[in-house]
Amino acid sequence: QVQLVESGGGLVQAGGSLRLSCAASGRTFSSYAMGWFRQAPGKEREDVARISWTGAITHYADSVKGRFTISRDNAKNTVYLRMNSLKPEDTAVYYCAKSRGTVATGRINEYDYWGQGTQVTVSS
Repeated sequence: QVQLVESGGGLVQAGGSLRLSCAASGRTFSSYAMGWFRQAPGKEREDVARISWTGAITHYADSVKGRFTISRDNAKNTVYLRMNSLKPEDTAVYYCAKSRGTVATGRINEYDYWGQGTQVTVSS
């Protein structure tokens, strides 16, 4: 069993920055890829960023490329999402998720554990 707990969300002005954290329980965290997703009101959940089990491979949605950085610290069982140059359209609930594999794709059904989500609101 794995539990994921996100933190770091909040209200920020456009152009600002936030760093989200996702703390995982369980000794198998370092063996799996992790992803960050987001869901805005009335929209489907979308893939934002993902990172392989070692951290060597990362992938970003085009909408956040160059502004967001995903990273992980396997010693701390934590994955991060650094978000810079935030825009109002980044407003959403952000979720971290654990992949079933070591290198993740963006397919939601590939992830077997999800956090409860953290709200990010960017004001214009």
